[in-house]
Amino acid sequence: MAEEVKCACGSANVAIFPCSGASNVGQLSNKAAIELEKQNFGNMMCTVGIGARAPGLMKSAEASEKIIAIDGCPVNCASKTLELAGFKVDRHIVISELGIKKNKDKDLKDNEVSEALEKKLLRYCSPNDLGFN
Repeated sequence: MAEEVKCACGSANVAIFPCSGASNVGQLSNKAAIELEKQNFGNMMCTVGIGARAPGLMKSAEASEKIIAIDGCPVNCASKTLELAGFKVDRHIVISELGIKKNKDKDLKDNEVSEALEKKLLRYCSPNDLGFN
């Protein structure tokens, strides 16, 4: 039997829901979720599927021990979608609050992504900062 892999925050079952919106910060929220999953903070899941009440995604979210919503801007589409579906968001991150100005450019440059992730988001997202001690 394969050994269960636990995330860096000490929880084996953390769901990460990005907004993936139509702006630089929306796209960065998606990239951030991918990077957090790669670093074993949790599992990226489909926010739109929650809005659609897709049964499999709803069950996965219900089974999650913690839920992280990553929104690009203060419109908070990801966190609102989760809350409207009845889920409690344990940690809410808003990319534009990390000093990244929102614009309509959806074609992110590699250096923008790496700078935002390394200098801002990942520093902000240590397991202790996420509240998962």
